[in-house]
Amino acid sequence: MVKPRSASADRALHASEVELLQQRIMELALERTGAHHGGLFLWDARARALALDFHMVDGLVVTLPGVRLRRRTDGRPNGIAFHVLDTNEPYLCVDSATDPLYARYFLDVGSIAAVPIPYQGRAIGVLSVSACEPRAFTTTHLDELEALAASAATFLRRAQLDRASRERGGRPYLIKGLCPEWIEVERRIEAVARTDAPVLVQGESGTGKELVAHAIHFNSRRAEAPLVTVNCAALPETLFESLLFGHVRGAFTGAAFAKRGEFQKAHGGTLFLDELGELPLGLQAKVLRALDQGEVQPIGSDKAPERVDVRLICATNRDLPAEVRAGRFRHDLFYRVGVMTLVLPPLRRYKDNLPVLAAVFAQQAAQRHGRPANRVSPEALARLAAYDFPGNLRELRNALEHAVILAAGEVIEAADLPPLDDAAATVPGPAPPSDPATLRALREQWLAGPERRYLLDLLEACRGNVRAAARRAGVDAVTLYRLLRKRGVARPRSVREAEGDGPEWKR
Repeated sequence: MVKPRSASADRALHASEVELLQQRIMELALERTGAHHGGLFLWDARARALALDFHMVDGLVVTLPGVRLRRRTDGRPNGIAFHVLDTNEPYLCVDSATDPLYARYFLDVGSIAAVPIPYQGRAIGVLSVSACEPRAFTTTHLDELEALAASAATFLRRAQLDRASRERGGRPYLIKGLCPEWIEVERRIEAVARTDAPVLVQGESGTGKELVAHAIHFNSRRAEAPLVTVNCAALPETLFESLLFGHVRGAFTGAAFAKRGEFQKAHGGTLFLDELGELPLGLQAKVLRALDQGEVQPIGSDKAPERVDVRLICATNRDLPAEVRAGRFRHDLFYRVGVMTLVLPPLRRYKDNLPVLAAVFAQQAAQRHGRPANRVSPEALARLAAYDFPGNLRELRNALEHAVILAAGEVIEAADLPPLDDAAATVPGPAPPSDPATLRALREQWLAGPERRYLLDLLEACRGNVRAAARRAGVDAVTLYRLLRKRGVARPRSVREAEGDGPEWKR
């Protein structure tokens, strides 16, 4: 069971701590109900709206910091979450197709179980789970959720107050758990964020390197200090030294006033050097000195060097080891900035999650531009899925923003998308019978049977306890639940009721 924190705690909750505990609450909610999706909604008094504070979709953590649910003014239903908040009573939606209160907010679902989060006799938010199919939940599931919401209410009240006092920009991450490579990146972010170690983020263009830099900064002890971004490819070499280290008045022709450098501006915080591979060789030694000595010398200054306390995060899409071998990048700077290296996977590695990614970007664009289109039609999804996205997440986000602006109604159609590469964007039809199977299809055929037998044996060895089975398999519980659903493996009810996993499962 999640242990509630005292409301009188004398320090603010750390952003990553909030998210970790909220994820644990949501994992328990999904485990106890067998749901596919779940959300934590907390009332935002300033915005007069329900904030989607934490969201899981088919095992993915979907962070949507700007999403607010507001009461409608057009006569349509406000939705089940608002009904639960207003009545302070649990609600069971058996079939969304016939439920008068149902209102879609992210993806269409078939059934919902929602309970209030109680604090001092009133609801401060809503804990909700949903499934794609109708009649997935019972009143027993509502009882499970009510017990969980009650046990976590004090912590969630603390999180509500803490979030109200800080900028929501501290939650830049969109989605977690997209693929094994991303899970490893997320593990490293969690480990390195609380330290001051330099981080090197590598990946193709558009893979989310700047988002990762923001996630590290806003989950560090420097979160309240500046995050200063410098694009190393944006300026000529003659101006770069002044940009990084500043200059005094009269230091060179045109220096009509003194200027603070980006290192000084980032003092106490984080300096993000994007496109590090473009940094001129002559400046690399000076950057290395600033890191090693913790001091910078403005151009033209005859005073003692200025002390700076800066945490450095760098990003590049270049092969820096190859640049070092070619003599275009200093080996000592490479080792200095790469204490922790994060390699971001390209979008093609996790295109199976394209529907969720598209829904996130469409909803964000609709909110940003005040447009009604926040749903993606199956035809538009098929066209996106057939494209390889060499520009990765950035290209996908831009394509959805283009479509949201053009769409005439609430649904994005294929014609609303921008032109994509015709060869890649053609939706393939059924393959002729004579075509050989793809490697992916063959791997699925080979793995399906043995993997299902392994899961059955694993659950039997762990007496149906999924969390224990996940620990033995070396994966997190959410990943194991996805595998169980994929292979059609369900725990027998008798095993669930008889398991002895302490307070983690309500008997």
